[in-house]
Amino acid sequence: MRSVEDHLTLVTAAAVAPRPVRVAISEAQGLMCAEEVVVERPMPGFDQAAVDGYAVRAVDVALAGQLAPEDLDDFDPGGAEFVDLEAGEPLIVGLPVVGDVSPGARTPTRLQPRQAVRVETGAPMPTLADAVVPLRWTDGGEQRVKIGHGVGSGDYIRRVGDDVAPGDVAVRAGSIIGAAQVGLLAAVGQARVLVHPRPRMSVISIGNELVDIDREPGPGQVFDVNSYALAAAGRDAGADVNRVGIAERDTSRMREVVEAQLIRSEIVVITGAVGGSASRAVVNALSDLGDLEVARIAMHPGSVQGFGRLGRDEVPTFLLPANPVSALVAFEVMVRPLIRIALGKRQPMRRTVRARTIGPIVSAAGRKGYLRGQLMRDERSGEYLVQVLGASPTGSSHLLAELAEANCLIVVEPEVEELSTGDEVEVAFLAQRG
Repeated sequence: MRSVEDHLTLVTAAAVAPRPVRVAISEAQGLMCAEEVVVERPMPGFDQAAVDGYAVRAVDVALAGQLAPEDLDDFDPGGAEFVDLEAGEPLIVGLPVVGDVSPGARTPTRLQPRQAVRVETGAPMPTLADAVVPLRWTDGGEQRVKIGHGVGSGDYIRRVGDDVAPGDVAVRAGSIIGAAQVGLLAAVGQARVLVHPRPRMSVISIGNELVDIDREPGPGQVFDVNSYALAAAGRDAGADVNRVGIAERDTSRMREVVEAQLIRSEIVVITGAVGGSASRAVVNALSDLGDLEVARIAMHPGSVQGFGRLGRDEVPTFLLPANPVSALVAFEVMVRPLIRIALGKRQPMRRTVRARTIGPIVSAAGRKGYLRGQLMRDERSGEYLVQVLGASPTGSSHLLAELAEANCLIVVEPEVEELSTGDEVEVAFLAQRG
């Protein structure tokens, strides 16, 4: 029996990132950048107001807000015009308002000494203005404005290239493109960007008992759960998924379906074909496409799995159990990390924490357990607490409804057969719900 770690090493060694492609920035979110995006133009491209207020020369309002001297007869205003000048009171500068500039204005506005221009956030700065007095420091006057607080040169202005300048790197190769990166690319006029695309994954279900969900099952038939569930898991991991659906057990037809997917995929997942004659039939049908090995892995559920590299491009191909819970757990442990590596994620594994059990847990001897659980946090201590789901301490491996309620997998090491209430255990987060 192969350990989980050894099998995972075998799987992840097959990870290959798809060739980079250039896509519209609206399609790049969540993907890894494959180039250094160098800025060709500054941002902002012109001096602009950073707040709503009045564009001024800083020297004209330098004394605003300072206390007037007790002896006003000897006070030299330096050419400034003060409003309601009183000894010992804050100085208020009065300036005529000679214009109003909004964002997008194309006609240059020229400011003369001892004048103000009303500006909105993002508006181009008038010539000679070197500061903006925020609206909250004024009386909001339209013809004349009273200013009660001075500003320094450059205050409340976004200068050319303050954000990025020509030659700066906007997005680095290897970084994941998120909302901020998309915004920055748009801001510097980059319409398309080179990225590592999502790996293409095909999902095939095999089983004479299967029918698609748009048909009524006959005697002995069940709905094809796995192709839908595994396709959803693949999309959650970041893959571009093609749900092929149900393939016939006929050897030639099965080979034809799989071979078609090897041409268009970086990962192929076949479900419902492990153990006994089913797996032998699949392995024999695909034998001339490459080596496909079915092995027992020291984990539960999902201990019997198949893996190999098929086709001219040696595409990683998985055989997963027919049991939906086993298939999803095996996908979580083995297939999801391969997708995350292909996407360039630095940490392909789920985040884990240590939690205390709030009930006993039993695990299969000699196999690493991945048990469905509910993770919660103590409000007072901040400590993580976890309980296993299922009628039995281990949980029944076939109950899909319980997996739907789980928000974590409880990871029990192979040498541990039983955990008591209050014991610590490793817990892997599943995708957040709600």
